[in-house]
Amino acid sequence: MNRFLLGAPALFAVLSCASAAAPSAPPAAIAEAPQRVVLPVRNVVSAERPTRKQMVRQIIPHNVRLVVTEGGKSRRTASGVVIGIERTDKGVASYVITNAHAVDVADLKAPKMVITQERQAELSEYPVEVVATGQVPDLDLALLRVPGVELSPAELAADGELELGEDVVVAACPFGKSLSLSGGMLSQVEWDRESKSPKMVKTDAPIGYGASGGGIFSLETGKLLAIVEGYRTAKVGFAVEDKDYSFDVPMPGETFAAPTSKVRGFLESKGYGRLLKRASEGELGQTAQR
Repeated sequence: MNRFLLGAPALFAVLSCASAAAPSAPPAAIAEAPQRVVLPVRNVVSAERPTRKQMVRQIIPHNVRLVVTEGGKSRRTASGVVIGIERTDKGVASYVITNAHAVDVADLKAPKMVITQERQAELSEYPVEVVATGQVPDLDLALLRVPGVELSPAELAADGELELGEDVVVAACPFGKSLSLSGGMLSQVEWDRESKSPKMVKTDAPIGYGASGGGIFSLETGKLLAIVEGYRTAKVGFAVEDKDYSFDVPMPGETFAAPTSKVRGFLESKGYGRLLKRASEGELGQTAQR
């Protein structure tokens, strides 16, 4: 259309000059105006975005429950997210990111640590080993190795994908129960002025005890945005007759988490940066060996 409009004045000028030079020229001598060409319009159909239900189904397989037992009794529970798999000549192994405080078993004599996944009453349990831990509270992250098992790893979001107001879902296993989801948004993103990368995020999605190590996922892309580290609570007190009682209530918007930039830095500093790189075959760390 633009091309036709830009050509019209030029054509008019040529016709006017011809008429002035030969006013008596017969009408047949005047060139016929070019016919307008109408180009077919392509219908551009955008790819249909996944529904909320489809996105949640995609997110669920990335999450696990961490259970620490001693003498057959549960001593500690937390959550975790699968962030990589590795195939070597020794076999396949999956890697789970969680919190360092969740795997601290210094107070236990004979602890046993496993992760579980539950799918419609079918419970799968896998033994794990702690291969890397950060220093609490600055780097409250830990890496678990799950030998002989290929789980579904989450894709880590880039720093620029962390935006205030982003719709998110928190996947965790609070109170040692099955995986549960809570929805909300990113209520705060704190940036490091020197590295220009996010160093802490918050969400207003409600969580409970045992959600530490759970994943905060984008509902738009399904990518992992952060790992839950903890939450602030407010103490509520009341009196019944002559006794005083109190309990802690999580504060809305005060669930804080380690962004994926922190997870990347942790893995690289501990010698597991290879888990973040995809091999040419589309697998995670296929050619790496330990």
